[in-house]
Amino acid sequence: MATRNGSVHVATTKRKYNDKVYCTHLLRRSYREDGKVKNETLGNLSHLPDFVIDLVRRSLQGETFVPASNAFEVFQSQSHGHVQAVALAMQRLGFAQLLASKPSPERDLVMAMVASRIVCPATKLATTRLWHNSTLAQEFGVSEAKEADLYGAMDWLLAAQDRIQKKLAGRHLQEDSLVLYDLSSSYFEGSCCPLAKLGYSRDEKRGTLQVNYGLLTDDRGCPVAISVHDGNTSDSATFMPQVTLLREQFGIKRIVLVGDRGMISQKAIDAMSQDADLAWVTALRSASIRTLVEQQHLQLGLFDERNLLEISSPDFPGERLVACRNPELAKKRAHTRADLLLATEKNLETIKLRVAAAKLSGRDKIGVAVGKVVNQYKVSKHFDLDITDNAFSFSRNEVNIAAEAALDGLYVIRTSVQAQRMDAQACVRTYKSLAQVERAFRSMKTMDLKVRPIHHHLEGRVRAHIFLCMLAYYVEWHMRQAWRELMFADEDQAAKQVRDPVAPAQRSVAAMKKAQTRTLEDGSPTQSFQTLLARLQTVVRNTCRSKNSDESSPTFQVTTTPDELQRRALALIDSIKM
Repeated sequence: MATRNGSVHVATTKRKYNDKVYCTHLLRRSYREDGKVKNETLGNLSHLPDFVIDLVRRSLQGETFVPASNAFEVFQSQSHGHVQAVALAMQRLGFAQLLASKPSPERDLVMAMVASRIVCPATKLATTRLWHNSTLAQEFGVSEAKEADLYGAMDWLLAAQDRIQKKLAGRHLQEDSLVLYDLSSSYFEGSCCPLAKLGYSRDEKRGTLQVNYGLLTDDRGCPVAISVHDGNTSDSATFMPQVTLLREQFGIKRIVLVGDRGMISQKAIDAMSQDADLAWVTALRSASIRTLVEQQHLQLGLFDERNLLEISSPDFPGERLVACRNPELAKKRAHTRADLLLATEKNLETIKLRVAAAKLSGRDKIGVAVGKVVNQYKVSKHFDLDITDNAFSFSRNEVNIAAEAALDGLYVIRTSVQAQRMDAQACVRTYKSLAQVERAFRSMKTMDLKVRPIHHHLEGRVRAHIFLCMLAYYVEWHMRQAWRELMFADEDQAAKQVRDPVAPAQRSVAAMKKAQTRTLEDGSPTQSFQTLLARLQTVVRNTCRSKNSDESSPTFQVTTTPDELQRRALALIDSIKM
Protein backbone atom coordinates (compact mmCIF):
# COMPACT_ATOMS: atom_id res chain seq x y z
CA MET A 1 0.00 0.00 0.00
CA ALA A 2 1.49 3.35 -1.06
CA THR A 3 1.24 6.44 1.20
CA ARG A 4 2.34 10.03 0.81
CA ASN A 5 5.36 9.19 2.82
CA GLY A 6 6.09 5.74 1.35
CA SER A 7 4.50 2.29 1.22
CA VAL A 8 3.38 -0.07 4.00
CA HIS A 9 3.96 -3.80 3.86
CA VAL A 10 4.38 -6.90 6.05
CA ALA A 11 7.96 -8.07 6.39
CA THR A 12 8.56 -11.63 7.56
CA THR A 13 11.86 -12.87 8.92
CA LYS A 14 12.83 -16.37 10.07
CA ARG A 15 15.50 -17.52 12.45
CA LYS A 16 16.44 -20.94 13.74
CA TYR A 17 17.17 -21.61 17.38
CA ASN A 18 17.67 -25.06 18.97
CA ASP A 19 16.29 -26.77 15.86
CA LYS A 20 13.14 -24.67 16.01
CA VAL A 21 12.22 -21.99 13.46
CA TYR A 22 10.82 -18.71 14.77
CA CYS A 23 8.96 -16.29 12.48
CA THR A 24 8.62 -12.55 13.05
CA HIS A 25 6.00 -10.52 11.18
CA LEU A 26 6.51 -6.75 11.23
CA LEU A 27 4.32 -4.02 9.78
CA ARG A 28 6.81 -1.71 8.09
CA ARG A 29 6.83 1.51 6.08
CA SER A 30 9.35 2.03 3.31
CA TYR A 31 10.19 5.59 2.29
CA ARG A 32 12.92 7.68 0.62
CA GLU A 33 14.96 10.23 2.46
CA ASP A 34 17.86 12.10 0.89
CA GLY A 35 17.72 9.68 -2.04
CA LYS A 36 18.01 6.60 0.14
CA VAL A 37 15.37 3.91 0.85
CA LYS A 38 14.67 3.58 4.53
CA ASN A 39 12.33 1.32 6.57
CA GLU A 40 10.34 2.10 9.67
CA THR A 41 8.65 -0.49 11.85
CA LEU A 42 5.10 0.48 12.63
CA GLY A 43 4.13 -2.56 14.66
CA ASN A 44 4.76 -6.22 15.47
CA LEU A 45 2.12 -8.60 14.08
CA SER A 46 3.77 -11.82 15.24
CA HIS A 47 1.18 -12.43 17.95
CA LEU A 48 -1.64 -12.58 15.38
CA PRO A 49 -2.86 -15.86 13.79
CA ASP A 50 -1.34 -16.69 10.42
CA PHE A 51 -4.62 -16.23 8.55
CA VAL A 52 -5.01 -12.68 9.97
CA ILE A 53 -1.45 -11.81 8.96
CA ASP A 54 -2.23 -13.13 5.48
CA LEU A 55 -5.34 -10.94 5.31
CA VAL A 56 -3.30 -7.85 6.34
CA ARG A 57 -0.64 -8.63 3.73
CA ARG A 58 -3.22 -9.11 0.96
CA SER A 59 -5.14 -5.99 2.00
CA LEU A 60 -1.96 -3.92 1.80
CA GLN A 61 -1.50 -5.31 -1.71
CA GLY A 62 -4.86 -3.88 -2.78
CA GLU A 63 -7.35 -6.70 -2.31
CA THR A 64 -10.82 -5.81 -1.03
CA PHE A 65 -12.61 -8.10 1.42
CA VAL A 66 -16.27 -8.36 2.32
CA PRO A 67 -18.05 -10.97 4.46
CA ALA A 68 -18.96 -14.06 2.42
CA SER A 69 -22.56 -13.74 3.55
CA ASN A 70 -22.69 -10.29 1.95
CA ALA A 71 -21.14 -11.44 -1.33
CA PHE A 72 -23.15 -14.55 -2.23
CA GLU A 73 -25.75 -16.95 -0.91
CA VAL A 74 -26.12 -20.74 -1.05
CA PHE A 75 -29.62 -21.41 -2.34
CA GLN A 76 -29.33 -25.18 -2.90
CA SER A 77 -27.30 -27.94 -1.23
CA GLN A 78 -27.39 -31.54 -2.47
CA SER A 79 -25.51 -34.55 -1.13
CA HIS A 80 -23.09 -35.69 -3.78
CA GLY A 81 -20.26 -37.97 -2.61
CA HIS A 82 -22.24 -41.24 -2.49
CA VAL A 83 -23.69 -40.53 -5.94
CA GLN A 84 -20.19 -39.76 -7.22
CA ALA A 85 -18.93 -43.12 -5.89
CA VAL A 86 -21.74 -45.12 -7.53
CA ALA A 87 -21.48 -43.21 -10.81
CA LEU A 88 -17.71 -43.74 -10.85
CA ALA A 89 -18.17 -47.47 -10.22
CA MET A 90 -20.67 -47.70 -13.08
CA GLN A 91 -18.23 -45.84 -15.33
CA ARG A 92 -15.37 -48.21 -14.43
CA LEU A 93 -17.65 -51.20 -15.12
CA GLY A 94 -18.74 -49.89 -18.51
CA PHE A 95 -22.29 -50.12 -17.21
CA ALA A 96 -23.84 -47.86 -19.86
CA GLN A 97 -22.42 -50.02 -22.66
CA LEU A 98 -23.62 -53.11 -20.81
CA LEU A 99 -27.18 -51.82 -20.98
CA ALA A 100 -27.04 -50.59 -24.59
CA SER A 101 -24.38 -49.58 -27.04
CA LYS A 102 -26.21 -46.39 -28.02
CA PRO A 103 -27.35 -43.60 -25.67
CA SER A 104 -31.08 -43.23 -25.10
CA PRO A 105 -33.43 -41.69 -22.53
CA GLU A 106 -34.38 -45.21 -21.39
CA ARG A 107 -30.74 -46.13 -20.77
CA ASP A 108 -30.23 -42.97 -18.70
CA LEU A 109 -33.33 -43.72 -16.64
CA VAL A 110 -32.28 -47.32 -15.97
CA MET A 111 -28.83 -46.20 -14.88
CA ALA A 112 -30.42 -43.63 -12.56
CA MET A 113 -32.79 -46.24 -11.10
CA VAL A 114 -29.90 -48.67 -10.54
CA ALA A 115 -27.91 -45.95 -8.76
CA SER A 116 -30.96 -44.94 -6.76
CA ARG A 117 -31.48 -48.49 -5.45
CA ILE A 118 -27.95 -48.38 -4.04
CA VAL A 119 -28.03 -44.91 -2.47
CA CYS A 120 -31.71 -44.64 -1.54
CA PRO A 121 -33.98 -47.60 -2.44
CA ALA A 122 -37.68 -46.71 -2.62
CA THR A 123 -40.80 -47.16 -4.72
CA LYS A 124 -40.72 -45.69 -8.21
CA LEU A 125 -42.94 -42.78 -7.19
CA ALA A 126 -40.75 -41.98 -4.18
CA THR A 127 -37.64 -42.38 -6.33
CA THR A 128 -38.61 -39.46 -8.56
CA ARG A 129 -38.91 -37.33 -5.41
CA LEU A 130 -35.91 -38.55 -3.45
CA TRP A 131 -33.25 -38.39 -6.13
CA HIS A 132 -33.58 -34.60 -6.21
CA ASN A 133 -32.29 -34.49 -2.62
CA SER A 134 -28.92 -35.50 -4.04
CA THR A 135 -27.11 -34.82 -7.30
CA LEU A 136 -28.29 -38.15 -8.72
CA ALA A 137 -30.91 -36.71 -11.07
CA GLN A 138 -28.42 -34.14 -12.38
CA GLU A 139 -25.54 -36.60 -12.74
CA PHE A 140 -27.61 -39.02 -14.81
CA GLY A 141 -29.55 -36.39 -16.74
CA VAL A 142 -33.03 -37.38 -15.55
CA SER A 143 -34.11 -34.25 -13.67
CA GLU A 144 -37.37 -33.98 -15.61
CA ALA A 145 -38.35 -37.66 -15.32
CA LYS A 146 -41.77 -38.60 -13.98
CA GLU A 147 -43.05 -41.88 -12.55
CA ALA A 148 -44.52 -42.89 -15.92
CA ASP A 149 -41.08 -42.44 -17.54
CA LEU A 150 -39.59 -44.88 -15.04
CA TYR A 151 -42.21 -47.49 -15.86
CA GLY A 152 -41.48 -47.05 -19.57
CA ALA A 153 -37.78 -47.53 -18.88
CA MET A 154 -38.56 -50.72 -16.91
CA ASP A 155 -40.40 -52.12 -19.92
CA TRP A 156 -37.38 -51.26 -22.07
CA LEU A 157 -35.08 -52.98 -19.58
CA LEU A 158 -37.15 -56.17 -19.52
CA ALA A 159 -37.01 -56.37 -23.32
CA ALA A 160 -33.21 -56.05 -23.12
CA GLN A 161 -32.70 -58.57 -20.28
CA ASP A 162 -31.54 -61.49 -22.42
CA ARG A 163 -29.03 -59.32 -24.26
CA ILE A 164 -27.68 -57.78 -21.05
CA GLN A 165 -27.34 -61.12 -19.28
CA LYS A 166 -25.52 -62.55 -22.28
CA LYS A 167 -23.00 -59.71 -21.99
CA LEU A 168 -22.58 -60.40 -18.28
CA ALA A 169 -22.01 -64.08 -18.99
CA GLY A 170 -19.40 -63.14 -21.59
CA ARG A 171 -17.58 -61.08 -18.97
CA HIS A 172 -17.66 -63.54 -16.08
CA LEU A 173 -18.22 -67.06 -17.38
CA GLN A 174 -16.00 -69.13 -19.66
CA GLU A 175 -15.79 -72.77 -20.67
CA ASP A 176 -15.46 -75.05 -17.60
CA SER A 177 -16.80 -72.23 -15.39
CA LEU A 178 -18.10 -72.93 -11.92
CA VAL A 179 -21.66 -71.56 -11.73
CA LEU A 180 -23.60 -71.08 -8.47
CA TYR A 181 -27.40 -71.15 -8.42
CA ASP A 182 -29.98 -70.71 -5.66
CA LEU A 183 -33.60 -69.65 -5.27
CA SER A 184 -35.25 -67.14 -2.96
CA SER A 185 -38.60 -65.39 -2.64
CA SER A 186 -40.15 -62.05 -1.71
CA TYR A 187 -43.66 -61.17 -0.64
CA PHE A 188 -46.17 -58.94 -2.43
CA GLU A 189 -48.20 -55.94 -1.38
CA GLY A 190 -51.51 -56.65 -3.08
CA SER A 191 -52.97 -59.66 -4.88
CA CYS A 192 -53.32 -58.71 -8.54
CA CYS A 193 -50.09 -60.06 -10.07
CA PRO A 194 -50.29 -63.42 -11.92
CA LEU A 195 -46.92 -64.38 -10.42
CA ALA A 196 -48.18 -63.93 -6.86
CA LYS A 197 -48.82 -67.34 -5.30
CA LEU A 198 -48.81 -68.95 -1.89
CA GLY A 199 -45.66 -70.98 -1.38
CA TYR A 200 -42.76 -71.68 0.94
CA SER A 201 -41.90 -68.24 2.31
CA ARG A 202 -38.22 -67.58 2.89
CA ASP A 203 -39.24 -64.22 4.39
CA GLU A 204 -41.17 -66.07 7.13
CA LYS A 205 -44.32 -64.29 5.98
CA ARG A 206 -46.79 -67.18 6.15
CA GLY A 207 -50.06 -66.61 4.38
CA THR A 208 -48.72 -63.87 2.09
CA LEU A 209 -48.47 -64.10 -1.67
CA GLN A 210 -44.95 -64.20 -3.00
CA VAL A 211 -42.77 -64.50 -6.09
CA ASN A 212 -39.72 -66.76 -6.45
CA TYR A 213 -36.52 -65.78 -8.22
CA GLY A 214 -33.34 -67.71 -8.95
CA LEU A 215 -29.89 -66.11 -9.12
CA LEU A 216 -26.96 -67.33 -11.21
CA THR A 217 -23.48 -66.14 -10.20
CA ASP A 218 -19.88 -66.97 -10.97
CA ASP A 219 -17.76 -68.80 -8.39
CA ARG A 220 -17.11 -65.52 -6.52
CA GLY A 221 -20.78 -64.65 -6.15
CA CYS A 222 -20.77 -61.97 -8.86
CA PRO A 223 -24.32 -61.98 -10.35
CA VAL A 224 -24.77 -62.95 -13.98
CA ALA A 225 -28.48 -63.68 -14.50
CA ILE A 226 -31.77 -63.82 -12.63
CA SER A 227 -35.02 -65.61 -13.42
CA VAL A 228 -38.48 -65.01 -11.95
CA HIS A 229 -41.02 -67.75 -11.19
CA ASP A 230 -44.48 -68.17 -9.71
CA GLY A 231 -44.49 -68.07 -5.93
CA ASN A 232 -45.42 -71.74 -5.61
CA THR A 233 -42.70 -73.07 -7.93
CA SER A 234 -40.46 -75.69 -6.32
CA ASP A 235 -36.70 -75.20 -6.20
CA SER A 236 -35.88 -78.19 -8.38
CA ALA A 237 -38.33 -77.13 -11.11
CA THR A 238 -36.28 -73.99 -11.75
CA PHE A 239 -32.91 -75.73 -12.10
CA MET A 240 -32.86 -77.31 -15.56
CA PRO A 241 -34.06 -74.09 -17.27
CA GLN A 242 -30.84 -72.52 -15.94
CA VAL A 243 -28.82 -75.24 -17.64
CA THR A 244 -30.64 -74.46 -20.87
CA LEU A 245 -29.96 -70.75 -20.40
CA LEU A 246 -26.24 -71.35 -19.91
CA ARG A 247 -25.91 -73.71 -22.85
CA GLU A 248 -28.22 -72.20 -25.47
CA GLN A 249 -28.34 -68.47 -24.74
CA PHE A 250 -24.89 -67.92 -23.23
CA GLY A 251 -23.18 -70.46 -25.48
CA ILE A 252 -21.19 -72.13 -22.70
CA LYS A 253 -20.76 -75.82 -23.41
CA ARG A 254 -18.81 -77.14 -20.42
CA ILE A 255 -20.16 -76.12 -17.01
CA VAL A 256 -19.97 -77.17 -13.37
CA LEU A 257 -23.23 -76.24 -11.62
CA VAL A 258 -23.48 -75.91 -7.85
CA GLY A 259 -26.84 -76.14 -6.08
CA ASP A 260 -28.11 -77.19 -2.68
CA ARG A 261 -29.66 -80.56 -1.87
CA GLY A 262 -33.19 -79.35 -2.59
CA MET A 263 -32.21 -77.72 -5.88
CA ILE A 264 -30.51 -80.45 -7.91
CA SER A 265 -33.04 -83.29 -7.97
CA GLN A 266 -32.40 -86.87 -9.04
CA LYS A 267 -34.37 -86.17 -12.22
CA ALA A 268 -31.99 -83.29 -13.05
CA ILE A 269 -28.97 -85.48 -12.26
CA ASP A 270 -30.25 -88.21 -14.57
CA ALA A 271 -30.70 -85.64 -17.36
CA MET A 272 -27.25 -84.11 -16.86
CA SER A 273 -25.60 -87.52 -16.71
CA GLN A 274 -26.41 -87.97 -20.40
CA ASP A 275 -24.11 -85.05 -21.26
CA ALA A 276 -20.38 -85.45 -20.58
CA ASP A 277 -19.88 -81.67 -20.66
CA LEU A 278 -22.18 -81.08 -17.69
CA ALA A 279 -20.97 -81.58 -14.13
CA TRP A 280 -22.53 -80.70 -10.82
CA VAL A 281 -21.91 -80.41 -7.08
CA THR A 282 -24.68 -80.81 -4.49
CA ALA A 283 -25.32 -82.61 -1.19
CA LEU A 284 -27.31 -85.61 0.01
CA ARG A 285 -30.49 -85.35 2.03
CA SER A 286 -30.49 -86.73 5.57
CA ALA A 287 -32.54 -89.81 4.60
CA SER A 288 -29.91 -90.81 2.03
CA ILE A 289 -27.12 -90.28 4.57
CA ARG A 290 -28.93 -92.52 7.05
CA THR A 291 -29.19 -95.24 4.38
CA LEU A 292 -25.45 -95.03 3.71
CA VAL A 293 -24.77 -95.53 7.41
CA GLU A 294 -27.20 -98.43 7.71
CA GLN A 295 -25.67 -100.16 4.67
CA GLN A 296 -22.17 -99.67 6.13
CA HIS A 297 -21.01 -97.68 3.10
CA LEU A 298 -20.34 -94.89 5.56
CA GLN A 299 -18.77 -96.00 8.85
CA LEU A 300 -19.02 -93.37 11.56
CA GLY A 301 -15.96 -94.74 13.37
CA LEU A 302 -13.77 -93.48 10.55
CA PHE A 303 -14.39 -89.93 11.78
CA ASP A 304 -12.52 -90.56 15.04
CA GLU A 305 -9.27 -89.35 13.53
CA ARG A 306 -10.40 -87.18 10.62
CA ASN A 307 -13.32 -85.00 9.61
CA LEU A 308 -13.43 -85.74 5.87
CA LEU A 309 -13.34 -88.90 3.78
CA GLU A 310 -14.34 -89.94 0.28
CA ILE A 311 -16.59 -92.95 -0.15
CA SER A 312 -18.58 -94.68 -2.87
CA SER A 313 -21.91 -96.47 -3.01
CA PRO A 314 -23.66 -98.61 -5.63
CA ASP A 315 -26.71 -96.38 -5.11
CA PHE A 316 -24.74 -93.53 -6.70
CA PRO A 317 -22.90 -95.08 -9.66
CA GLY A 318 -20.23 -92.94 -11.30
CA GLU A 319 -20.48 -90.31 -8.56
CA ARG A 320 -18.14 -89.22 -5.81
CA LEU A 321 -19.37 -88.87 -2.23
CA VAL A 322 -17.37 -86.75 0.20
CA ALA A 323 -18.51 -87.31 3.80
CA CYS A 324 -17.77 -84.64 6.41
CA ARG A 325 -18.34 -84.34 10.13
CA ASN A 326 -18.19 -81.00 11.92
CA PRO A 327 -18.07 -81.44 15.74
CA GLU A 328 -19.15 -77.86 16.36
CA LEU A 329 -22.16 -78.30 14.11
CA ALA A 330 -22.96 -81.55 15.94
CA LYS A 331 -23.01 -79.73 19.29
CA LYS A 332 -25.24 -77.02 17.90
CA ARG A 333 -27.75 -79.51 16.48
CA ALA A 334 -27.82 -81.52 19.70
CA HIS A 335 -28.51 -78.37 21.70
CA THR A 336 -31.24 -77.28 19.29
CA ARG A 337 -32.91 -80.71 19.37
CA ALA A 338 -32.90 -80.72 23.18
CA ASP A 339 -34.59 -77.30 23.24
CA LEU A 340 -37.23 -78.35 20.70
CA LEU A 341 -38.01 -81.55 22.59
CA LEU A 342 -38.43 -79.65 25.86
CA ALA A 343 -40.67 -77.05 24.22
CA THR A 344 -42.80 -79.77 22.64
CA GLU A 345 -43.10 -81.69 25.90
CA LYS A 346 -44.27 -78.55 27.67
CA ASN A 347 -47.05 -78.08 25.12
CA LEU A 348 -48.00 -81.75 25.23
CA GLU A 349 -48.28 -81.57 29.01
CA THR A 350 -50.79 -78.74 28.57
CA ILE A 351 -52.92 -80.96 26.31
CA LYS A 352 -52.58 -83.86 28.75
CA LEU A 353 -53.94 -81.70 31.59
CA ARG A 354 -56.84 -80.52 29.44
CA VAL A 355 -57.75 -84.12 28.62
CA ALA A 356 -57.48 -85.16 32.29
CA ALA A 357 -59.78 -82.27 33.26
CA ALA A 358 -62.31 -83.36 30.58
CA LYS A 359 -61.84 -80.02 28.79
CA LEU A 360 -60.72 -81.88 25.66
CA SER A 361 -62.14 -85.23 24.64
CA GLY A 362 -62.62 -87.39 21.61
CA ARG A 363 -59.86 -89.26 19.82
CA ASP A 364 -60.05 -87.08 16.73
CA LYS A 365 -60.04 -83.74 18.57
CA ILE A 366 -57.20 -84.79 20.83
CA GLY A 367 -55.26 -86.06 17.80
CA VAL A 368 -55.64 -82.76 15.97
CA ALA A 369 -54.41 -80.80 18.97
CA VAL A 370 -51.47 -83.14 19.50
CA GLY A 371 -50.60 -83.11 15.81
CA LYS A 372 -50.28 -79.32 15.79
CA VAL A 373 -47.87 -79.49 18.71
CA VAL A 374 -45.56 -82.27 17.52
CA ASN A 375 -45.46 -80.90 13.97
CA GLN A 376 -44.72 -77.33 15.05
CA TYR A 377 -41.02 -78.14 15.45
CA LYS A 378 -41.04 -81.25 13.25
CA VAL A 379 -40.23 -83.67 16.10
CA SER A 380 -43.20 -86.05 15.81
CA LYS A 381 -40.91 -89.02 15.13
CA HIS A 382 -39.24 -88.48 18.50
CA PHE A 383 -42.43 -89.14 20.51
CA ASP A 384 -44.60 -92.19 21.14
CA LEU A 385 -48.22 -91.08 21.53
CA ASP A 386 -51.13 -92.93 23.12
CA ILE A 387 -54.49 -91.32 22.36
CA THR A 388 -57.96 -92.58 23.33
CA ASP A 389 -61.31 -90.84 23.61
CA ASN A 390 -60.72 -89.92 27.24
CA ALA A 391 -56.97 -90.17 27.81
CA PHE A 392 -53.69 -89.02 26.39
CA SER A 393 -50.10 -89.89 27.26
CA PHE A 394 -46.73 -89.53 25.58
CA SER A 395 -43.08 -90.46 25.97
CA ARG A 396 -39.85 -89.85 24.15
CA ASN A 397 -38.76 -92.38 21.53
CA GLU A 398 -35.15 -92.70 22.65
CA VAL A 399 -34.27 -95.05 19.78
CA ASN A 400 -35.23 -92.50 17.14
CA ILE A 401 -33.56 -89.70 19.06
CA ALA A 402 -30.32 -91.66 19.35
CA ALA A 403 -30.43 -92.58 15.65
CA GLU A 404 -30.75 -88.93 14.66
CA ALA A 405 -28.11 -87.84 17.16
CA ALA A 406 -25.63 -90.27 15.61
CA LEU A 407 -25.80 -88.23 12.41
CA ASP A 408 -25.38 -84.82 14.05
CA GLY A 409 -22.78 -82.70 12.29
CA LEU A 410 -22.63 -85.13 9.38
CA TYR A 411 -23.14 -84.08 5.76
CA VAL A 412 -22.20 -85.62 2.42
CA ILE A 413 -21.21 -83.75 -0.73
CA ARG A 414 -22.34 -85.43 -3.95
CA THR A 415 -20.63 -84.62 -7.25
CA SER A 416 -19.91 -85.83 -10.75
CA VAL A 417 -16.68 -83.80 -11.04
CA GLN A 418 -13.64 -86.01 -11.53
CA ALA A 419 -10.96 -86.11 -8.84
CA GLN A 420 -8.29 -84.92 -11.29
CA ARG A 421 -10.11 -81.61 -11.54
CA MET A 422 -11.44 -81.21 -7.99
CA ASP A 423 -10.12 -83.07 -4.95
CA ALA A 424 -12.30 -83.91 -1.94
CA GLN A 425 -11.48 -80.73 -0.04
CA ALA A 426 -12.18 -78.60 -3.10
CA CYS A 427 -15.57 -80.30 -3.45
CA VAL A 428 -16.51 -79.20 0.07
CA ARG A 429 -15.28 -75.64 -0.52
CA THR A 430 -17.19 -75.51 -3.80
CA TYR A 431 -20.46 -76.54 -2.17
CA LYS A 432 -19.96 -74.07 0.66
CA SER A 433 -19.42 -71.29 -1.89
CA LEU A 434 -23.23 -71.22 -2.23
CA ALA A 435 -23.02 -68.91 0.77
CA GLN A 436 -21.99 -66.25 -1.77
CA VAL A 437 -25.45 -66.47 -3.36
CA GLU A 438 -27.13 -66.37 0.04
CA ARG A 439 -25.12 -63.22 0.79
CA ALA A 440 -26.40 -61.71 -2.46
CA PHE A 441 -29.99 -62.47 -1.47
CA ARG A 442 -29.48 -60.86 1.95
CA SER A 443 -28.12 -57.73 0.33
CA MET A 444 -30.88 -57.57 -2.28
CA LYS A 445 -33.72 -58.24 0.15
CA THR A 446 -32.79 -56.34 3.30
CA MET A 447 -30.55 -53.44 4.25
CA ASP A 448 -29.06 -52.52 0.87
CA LEU A 449 -31.32 -52.81 -2.17
CA LYS A 450 -34.67 -53.68 -0.57
CA VAL A 451 -36.25 -55.71 -3.33
CA ARG A 452 -39.17 -56.38 -0.98
CA PRO A 453 -42.00 -55.76 -0.52
CA ILE A 454 -42.99 -55.79 -4.18
CA HIS A 455 -45.66 -53.23 -5.05
CA HIS A 456 -45.97 -53.84 -8.81
CA HIS A 457 -49.02 -55.61 -10.20
CA LEU A 458 -48.07 -56.29 -13.82
CA GLU A 459 -46.02 -59.44 -14.37
CA GLY A 460 -43.55 -57.66 -16.64
CA ARG A 461 -42.98 -54.89 -14.10
CA VAL A 462 -42.27 -57.42 -11.36
CA ARG A 463 -39.72 -59.16 -13.57
CA ALA A 464 -38.13 -55.83 -14.49
CA HIS A 465 -38.04 -54.72 -10.84
CA ILE A 466 -36.19 -57.86 -9.75
CA PHE A 467 -33.78 -57.62 -12.69
CA LEU A 468 -33.15 -53.97 -11.79
CA CYS A 469 -32.26 -55.03 -8.25
CA MET A 470 -29.87 -57.65 -9.60
CA LEU A 471 -28.11 -55.04 -11.73
CA ALA A 472 -27.85 -52.79 -8.66
CA TYR A 473 -26.27 -55.67 -6.74
CA TYR A 474 -23.84 -56.17 -9.64
CA VAL A 475 -22.57 -52.60 -9.12
CA GLU A 476 -22.64 -52.93 -5.34
CA TRP A 477 -20.74 -56.25 -5.47
CA HIS A 478 -17.83 -54.58 -7.26
CA MET A 479 -17.92 -51.62 -4.88
CA ARG A 480 -17.74 -54.00 -1.92
CA GLN A 481 -14.74 -55.75 -3.45
CA ALA A 482 -13.00 -52.40 -3.96
CA TRP A 483 -13.71 -51.31 -0.38
CA ARG A 484 -12.66 -54.55 1.35
CA GLU A 485 -9.65 -52.91 3.01
CA LEU A 486 -11.88 -50.24 4.57
CA MET A 487 -14.60 -52.60 5.78
CA PHE A 488 -14.89 -55.52 8.19
CA ALA A 489 -14.39 -57.90 5.23
CA ASP A 490 -11.58 -60.45 5.26
CA GLU A 491 -8.97 -59.34 2.73
CA ASP A 492 -7.05 -62.65 2.78
CA GLN A 493 -9.26 -64.51 0.32
CA ALA A 494 -6.45 -66.78 -0.89
CA ALA A 495 -6.13 -68.30 2.59
CA LYS A 496 -9.59 -69.84 2.22
CA GLN A 497 -8.16 -72.29 -0.31
CA VAL A 498 -5.78 -73.83 2.25
CA ARG A 499 -7.94 -73.78 5.38
CA ASP A 500 -9.74 -76.89 6.62
CA PRO A 501 -13.00 -76.81 4.62
CA VAL A 502 -14.96 -78.83 7.21
CA ALA A 503 -13.97 -76.94 10.35
CA PRO A 504 -15.94 -73.82 11.28
CA ALA A 505 -14.93 -70.88 9.11
CA GLN A 506 -12.06 -68.87 10.56
CA ARG A 507 -11.29 -65.29 9.66
CA SER A 508 -7.71 -64.19 9.14
CA VAL A 509 -5.79 -62.57 12.00
CA ALA A 510 -6.02 -59.18 10.28
CA ALA A 511 -9.79 -59.50 9.80
CA MET A 512 -10.27 -60.54 13.43
CA LYS A 513 -8.25 -57.54 14.55
CA LYS A 514 -10.41 -55.22 12.46
CA ALA A 515 -13.56 -56.73 13.96
CA GLN A 516 -12.34 -56.69 17.57
CA THR A 517 -10.74 -53.24 17.62
CA ARG A 518 -13.16 -51.73 15.08
CA THR A 519 -10.21 -49.85 13.66
CA LEU A 520 -7.97 -50.14 10.60
CA GLU A 521 -4.18 -50.27 10.58
CA ASP A 522 -3.98 -46.46 10.44
CA GLY A 523 -6.22 -46.12 13.50
CA SER A 524 -9.29 -44.93 11.59
CA PRO A 525 -12.66 -46.60 12.24
CA THR A 526 -13.55 -49.78 10.34
CA GLN A 527 -16.52 -49.15 8.04
CA SER A 528 -19.51 -51.05 6.72
CA PHE A 529 -20.84 -50.53 3.20
CA GLN A 530 -23.67 -48.38 4.52
CA THR A 531 -21.49 -46.23 6.78
CA LEU A 532 -19.11 -45.57 3.90
CA LEU A 533 -21.99 -44.39 1.72
CA ALA A 534 -23.25 -42.23 4.59
CA ARG A 535 -19.80 -40.72 5.07
CA LEU A 536 -19.53 -39.94 1.36
CA GLN A 537 -22.98 -38.38 1.52
CA THR A 538 -21.49 -35.52 3.55
CA VAL A 539 -19.64 -34.38 0.43
CA VAL A 540 -22.16 -31.77 -0.68
CA ARG A 541 -22.54 -29.76 -3.87
CA ASN A 542 -23.63 -26.20 -3.08
CA THR A 543 -25.15 -24.00 -5.76
CA CYS A 544 -24.48 -20.32 -5.13
CA ARG A 545 -25.30 -16.91 -6.62
CA SER A 546 -24.70 -13.26 -5.83
CA LYS A 547 -26.73 -12.04 -2.92
CA ASN A 548 -29.84 -10.01 -3.64
CA SER A 549 -29.83 -11.18 -7.28
CA ASP A 550 -32.87 -12.64 -9.03
CA GLU A 551 -33.38 -16.23 -10.16
CA SER A 552 -32.05 -15.52 -13.65
CA SER A 553 -28.65 -14.46 -12.31
CA PRO A 554 -25.62 -16.63 -13.05
CA THR A 555 -24.81 -19.33 -10.50
CA PHE A 556 -21.68 -21.21 -9.55
CA GLN A 557 -21.10 -24.46 -7.63
CA VAL A 558 -18.83 -25.23 -4.72
CA THR A 559 -18.36 -28.87 -3.69
CA THR A 560 -17.15 -29.96 -0.27
CA THR A 561 -13.46 -30.90 -0.25
CA PRO A 562 -13.31 -34.66 0.55
CA ASP A 563 -11.55 -35.70 3.73
CA GLU A 564 -8.89 -38.43 3.84
CA LEU A 565 -11.37 -41.32 4.15
CA GLN A 566 -13.56 -39.99 1.38
CA ARG A 567 -10.59 -39.49 -0.95
CA ARG A 568 -9.40 -43.01 -0.20
CA ALA A 569 -12.84 -44.52 -0.83
CA LEU A 570 -13.20 -42.74 -4.17
CA ALA A 571 -9.67 -43.72 -5.21
CA LEU A 572 -10.46 -47.39 -4.50
CA ILE A 573 -13.62 -47.17 -6.60
CA ASP A 574 -11.57 -45.64 -9.40
CA SER A 575 -9.37 -48.76 -9.36
CA ILE A 576 -12.25 -51.14 -10.20
CA LYS A 577 -11.57 -53.31 -13.22
CA MET A 578 -14.11 -55.21 -15.30
